[in-house]
Amino acid sequence: MSLYPSLEDLKVDKVIKAQSQFVQTTTPALTQGPYQPVAAGLGTPGSSLYPNLQELGEYMGLNLNSDEVQKNLALVPMADSQQVAVPVGAGVAGMVRPVTGTDIGIRRAEIRQGLREIILCKDQDGKVGLRLREIDNGIFIQLVQANSPAALAGLRFGDQVLQINGQNCAGWSTDKAHKALKTAAEQRIELIVRDRPFQRTITMHKDSSGHVGFIYKSGRITSLVKDGSAARNGMLTDHYICEINGQNVIGLKDTQIKDILTTSPTTMTITIMPKFIYEHMLKKMSGGLLRSAMDHSVPEV
Repeated sequence: MSLYPSLEDLKVDKVIKAQSQFVQTTTPALTQGPYQPVAAGLGTPGSSLYPNLQELGEYMGLNLNSDEVQKNLALVPMADSQQVAVPVGAGVAGMVRPVTGTDIGIRRAEIRQGLREIILCKDQDGKVGLRLREIDNGIFIQLVQANSPAALAGLRFGDQVLQINGQNCAGWSTDKAHKALKTAAEQRIELIVRDRPFQRTITMHKDSSGHVGFIYKSGRITSLVKDGSAARNGMLTDHYICEINGQNVIGLKDTQIKDILTTSPTTMTITIMPKFIYEHMLKKMSGGLLRSAMDHSVPEV
């Protein structure tokens, strides 16, 4: 069973597979060369059963460029010496991506399953650049300071810290977690981390007017546009935007978020968190501190 980053990828992949199957049933073998989708209404009468990419693009409000779609496809040999068009590789989490392609935002925003070990050292002021918070007997990252050892190590808002220097953090208070960091050796602090368990990412595609179809206020999603890419792909209201294409936007003004959305490529990934968890996570944190101290840099991949 195939996985897709967006509904648009799924729909386009189904059309491509249907057209490829039709061509194989009416042609002895495919010739070498770039894949050419079969236009609806051409060939035998049965071909009208399979919509072409242009019609699908109009249905979803997208500008589907066949050349761009073909860049995300490849001809691969099959066991019977024939060739069929299939989406190129997996990339992130083994997903099929005929529309999304190799968009770097998906890789920046990826929430990986499993655990990872992070090695930190303190800066010249004896700090690592982290604020932690206890939630439901777990310890989570509340703030990553820009240009700090924590930011350089790739830690993000919402990551769960499972261990500090071999000690399990389950059941710790916020004060105890901060004390463990404060008393740790300057040259080596070992953290075991799980990526952002309260967050999820949604991949969307801008329509011909450059919109994905949601409205937000103070970083919180307030409404969705009917049949827009956001609604199609499962965006929910009363969720806060945490990242756009992997870039943290927490604490930024709406105008700054708008600039990032406007300059984003056609494919974009939004990372969101439910309102009640987000507000609990940032309780007693001032907006000014989030704007000035939070790491808003574009992560490297």
